Amino acid sequence: MTTLRHSFNEIASKKAGAARYPAPFSLRLTHEERARLLADAGRKPMGAYIRERLFGDDTAPRKRRGNSPLKDHEALGRVLGALGRSRLSSNLNQLAKAVNTGSLPVTPETEADLRQACRDVAEMRADLLRALGKSPGDGP
Repeated sequence: MTTLRHSFNEIASKKAGAARYPAPFSLRLTHEERARLLADAGRKPMGAYIRERLFGDDTAPRKRRGNSPLKDHEALGRVLGALGRSRLSSNLNQLAKAVNTGSLPVTPETEADLRQACRDVAEMRADLLRALGKSPGDGP
């Protein structure tokens, strides 16, 4: 058992890829300095902004992992605003309950409301696709 534990610890202590990347550099800033950096960086990650300021055009491009695919912040804002005003989940739950109990009256007004809700959902879908940089005619 001791040999197995020793082998496991030896293998686990070897860091995969440790030779590929240098250790991170740490820098202490005052609250004011950090606030200024954040303000100057704007939407850029602080590390990218600092590298850009230090090395200018000689800055090596970095791999972009896990970045948001968001392309159109305005379209996303419209969708989030519409979802906030819509009470969509509550209304869908009430509709499902009425359908299941057979108490949903099918009047011209109800049908018109359902068709408008479908148009609203289709519009939100199109806005979300645009926000993600896709065409509304694209697949799912």
